[in-house]
Amino acid sequence: MPSNDTLKITVSACRRAIAGVAIISLFINVLMLTAPLYMMQVFDRVLSSRSTETLLFISLIAVAALLTHGLLEFVRSMAFIRVAGWIERQLGAEILSRSVSAALQHGRDPSVQGLRDISVLRGFLTGSAIFPILDAPWTPIFLAVIFLLHPWLGILAVVGAVILFVLALSNEFASRSLLRDAEGVSMQAVRRAESAVRNADVIEAMGMLPNIVRRWRDESGAALQLQTRASTRSGAITAASKFLRLILQISVLGLGAYLVILNELGPGSMIAASILMARALAPVEMAIGSWRTAVGAREAYARVRRLMEEIPSKKAGTELPRPKGLITAENVAFVYPGSDKPVIRNVSFIVQPGELLGLIGPTASGKSTLASLLVGNLMPRAGHVRLDGMDVAQWDASDRGQYVGYLPQDVELFGGTVRENIARMAEGDTDAVIAAATFAGVHEMILHLPAAYETQIGEGGAALSGGQRQRIALARAVYGEPSIVVLDEPNASLDNAGETALLETISALKQKGTTVVLIAHRPSLLRDVDKVLILQDGAVRSFGTPEEVIPSVTRAAASGG
Repeated sequence: MPSNDTLKITVSACRRAIAGVAIISLFINVLMLTAPLYMMQVFDRVLSSRSTETLLFISLIAVAALLTHGLLEFVRSMAFIRVAGWIERQLGAEILSRSVSAALQHGRDPSVQGLRDISVLRGFLTGSAIFPILDAPWTPIFLAVIFLLHPWLGILAVVGAVILFVLALSNEFASRSLLRDAEGVSMQAVRRAESAVRNADVIEAMGMLPNIVRRWRDESGAALQLQTRASTRSGAITAASKFLRLILQISVLGLGAYLVILNELGPGSMIAASILMARALAPVEMAIGSWRTAVGAREAYARVRRLMEEIPSKKAGTELPRPKGLITAENVAFVYPGSDKPVIRNVSFIVQPGELLGLIGPTASGKSTLASLLVGNLMPRAGHVRLDGMDVAQWDASDRGQYVGYLPQDVELFGGTVRENIARMAEGDTDAVIAAATFAGVHEMILHLPAAYETQIGEGGAALSGGQRQRIALARAVYGEPSIVVLDEPNASLDNAGETALLETISALKQKGTTVVLIAHRPSLLRDVDKVLILQDGAVRSFGTPEEVIPSVTRAAASGG
């Protein structure tokens, strides 16, 4: 099935809901005839007959009609509020999931623009900009009634409506490309600003803030210039449309008065024609005024659709039994999107269950990329990475993840408590959380935090030091007793006590029969490894036991090879 089925189903359901709302809009617009019809009856019947009974009767009918109109307006508003909430519930989780995949598998900049786009759509559906669009198709009803009052009034109204419609199309063509370009530049400026805030310590320490602000100001200024041009054009068209509407209303009154003088029209019909003209043209004029909001919503929907079409959904697979920890790499190759240089080239090796593999190599040799391939974060362009025979990239992450522990080179914790982070943002069993923290040698450190395991660590672990974040991330990696654990430079931010606890954890993992892949530069971490894999330029330079691999590397280094 296509990967954008969720979007198609959601759009199909929304179309049915909007069709129902359109029927409600028909009755709302019919009931808008209440005021002009009441005016006609008062002028042409009540004043001439001086009948209070007639006045009372038609007044009661008018009040009932207006009450019904108000109730239908409320129902229409509530319908859109519910539709907007339903859309966010249907698509929000899917969009977040695909945004993560876009950043991970497709090499895109990390962004939650898709969620912002859903908020834009929700704001459009729950705001006032959508109602003129719904009411505009019923303009012919009012024009037809004006025709019934007098053909010349109907011709004048139709000419005015056509001119306003042309202005609406002009607004679309004049502002569409500018608003689209402005939105793209603005999103880029926002992403750069978010990146600056995330790296506030580096920026402040090295005095980079003026340069960062200057770059943001340049990009933001470019977006503002485009938006100003679009708003200027749209504002001119909006002003012209308001001027035209007022002129048309005066023209209808003037022509109506002339027809009254000729005894071709009653005074009530003259007033009613003016009200009907205003009501007929109001949705078109309001649509012109809210065009920018409508264009923004349309562009947001287009981005959501592209995301849903380009990024395949992650379908839940069959739950598989707990793996023993056999890792097999078969001619694995990987190239990042947008690049033609392989980062991993024809890598093959086997790690038996319970073995400790030391993965070493010079900087930029592909070690971290290989680690991401081993845990299923990246999909090989060629070859396979298997865990107990199952292709890791094809194994549903929600099932596979419980058997995998991963400590990346760049440690990232999430807003919440220490307990929640160790439990992988689930509620988690308290005993299992404490067991993982104890196993990782971090239990005592956590007890010294202000609220122990319930300490709020802030977004990204801002309330913790680098070493504390790395040690808590290690506890997260071993939570649930995974079958394989991949550690990417796990001692990068640790002091001596932290490194000692790390070594004890690695030794304990090995004793439990857990398969461990350890990326390290310090020889002290490699003392108990069963196998060593040396990567160079993305390819396997050497693989085997430490006794086989280390001496050959030492000899090659000594001879300059």
